[in-house]
Amino acid sequence: MNDWNKHEFSEAVEAQKTFCFYLYTPLCGTCQVASKMLGVIETLLPRLLLGKANLNYTKEIAGAYKIESVPCLLTFKEGKLIQKTYAFHSVTHLYEDLRKLA
Repeated sequence: MNDWNKHEFSEAVEAQKTFCFYLYTPLCGTCQVASKMLGVIETLLPRLLLGKANLNYTKEIAGAYKIESVPCLLTFKEGKLIQKTYAFHSVTHLYEDLRKLA
């Protein structure tokens, strides 16, 4: 999972790509677990475009998309936000939710 900056995120939206964008903070224990889960998803769905960013450095994105807490997974289809995920129940749950995008 690659770290994206605001510019890379904006490019993906403007290009109307289908992708997931993971927002986290480094000291959040739940975020660390979610990161590991998304690492497994990345292996299972290698064609899924998946970026991540530290929320502390992407406050404009957090404000624009009204992020309520971390971890947060923003799911975009053709450049439009279709889902915000805050509860990362299990790898199986994430896989079932995201496989239709890959």
